[in-house]
Amino acid sequence: MEGYEVASAIFAIIFIIILFIIIPGIRIVNQYERGIVLRLGKYSRTLKPGLRVIIPYIDRMIKVDVRTTPMDIPKQEVITRDNVTVNVDAIVYFKVLNAEKAVLETTNYTYATSTFAQTALRDVTGNFDLDEILSKRDEISEKIREIVDVQTDKWGIDIENVKLQNIELPADMKRAMAKQAEAERERRAAIISAEGEKSAAAAVAQAADLLARTPGGINIRTLQTLEKISSDPSQKTVIMIPSELIDKLAK
Repeated sequence: MEGYEVASAIFAIIFIIILFIIIPGIRIVNQYERGIVLRLGKYSRTLKPGLRVIIPYIDRMIKVDVRTTPMDIPKQEVITRDNVTVNVDAIVYFKVLNAEKAVLETTNYTYATSTFAQTALRDVTGNFDLDEILSKRDEISEKIREIVDVQTDKWGIDIENVKLQNIELPADMKRAMAKQAEAERERRAAIISAEGEKSAAAAVAQAADLLARTPGGINIRTLQTLEKISSDPSQKTVIMIPSELIDKLAK
């Protein structure tokens, strides 16, 4: 009976140990995560994906997502080099390369990256004219990426890409650009019309020259015109005098 009581006590102790020590210390780290373990507040180790065990109440694990993460940069009011106020927003793609630095070197690496990217967005776009901002998005995006990447490198973060999204112009600027575009379309239409008239005039001059150099050509063309006119009863009757006769009478 005493042996049974001893065994029961041992079993109870083991159960308590499992219940209060082992089970709370079990952690699962996903494939796309890393686990930063702090022991009594001091960095201990980095856990890789899988089933992991830490010492409860002594160790604390912080999970860090190491996947590529898109982050929207809020709309920023920027004054361009030619003194035009525009609103610009962007998106930043970043990835944690060093989970220890991301946790230990900054209180919130996502917020820190976003804040610095906003500053870089304003500084870089402010050094370009409005026309350059509209036409050189890729170049501006690359400059922003380089600046932010240098800063975030000490946090263990890699800036993979930056893309400018919306460039919002003032209302009066939009109207001016619309008028300019309309004027450009009208100019092109006038040029096309003038080119067409020029081609038509050249064709008429060439045909007239050919008829003038062809014996009887003018008379044949005149007869063809009369034939077309006579087919419609409502047309007036016209009597044509041969040009040769007019020439003789003129002499």
